[in-house]
Amino acid sequence: MGTTTRTRTRRNASAMKMVGALLALFREAAGYTQRSLGERFVVGEQQIASIEQGRRPLKPDLAEQLDELLDTKGALATALSRMPEVDLVPLWAEEYLDREREAIAISWYESLLVPGLLQTEAYARAVFNNKVPVYDDDTVEQLVAARIERREILHRKVPPMMSFVIWEAALRDQLGGREVYVEQVMHLREYADLPGLALQILPLGRTSHAGLSGPFILLETPDHQRLGYSESQRGSQLIADQDEVAILNQKYAMLRTQALNAEDTRALLDRLLGEQ
Repeated sequence: MGTTTRTRTRRNASAMKMVGALLALFREAAGYTQRSLGERFVVGEQQIASIEQGRRPLKPDLAEQLDELLDTKGALATALSRMPEVDLVPLWAEEYLDREREAIAISWYESLLVPGLLQTEAYARAVFNNKVPVYDDDTVEQLVAARIERREILHRKVPPMMSFVIWEAALRDQLGGREVYVEQVMHLREYADLPGLALQILPLGRTSHAGLSGPFILLETPDHQRLGYSESQRGSQLIADQDEVAILNQKYAMLRTQALNAEDTRALLDRLLGEQ
């Protein structure tokens, strides 16, 4: 389990592909395959392939180690340090986003907001407009576009298994105003009918609540590694320790028993819409 609060920005996608192409060139010249290089650094063939394709950022410490192994005179680290910046996704969230894109199962408990993967564009814009310190308009639009792009996960030919538990309190605030709120609840109601997606609301007024420590997410990777993720005000944790992940799994299982079932969740969403 680890935590970092560095706030460098996410790198330009085209520049990431350029750095990845450089790595592929240097790797082949040194006689390594993606598998043998991945094994050398205990990161795996898939991660090396993702970096070379520009889908996963090359982290500074790994760039330095690769420069030393491949005898590239600091070329990768230098290229990485000169990459243009395009948005405000901090480094501590990048690895989670990489894992989210490739996950085969996602379980998400949220108590403060609608989960990011289920947000409408207008709701996401309202969320980012409420950040303190405030973001400028261009930054807000970049962040909204990145968040909406993540929804592609839900519409793949073979999407991951998805489970969401949302505390009703998150659905009582009307971020962005009534029109935005109604659209967001209607959006949730539509998603509640999707096959392979389980949406449950934990209603107000319960006498027990397993999620009092805050929101968290559970992921299962293609190689069946189980990970946890949680955010705080100024940082986050991507949790790989299996004892810690097991505790989050227990919390999530309990939350699902405390929440409304799928049918009652749909009925509550209908009532919320009827109140408008």
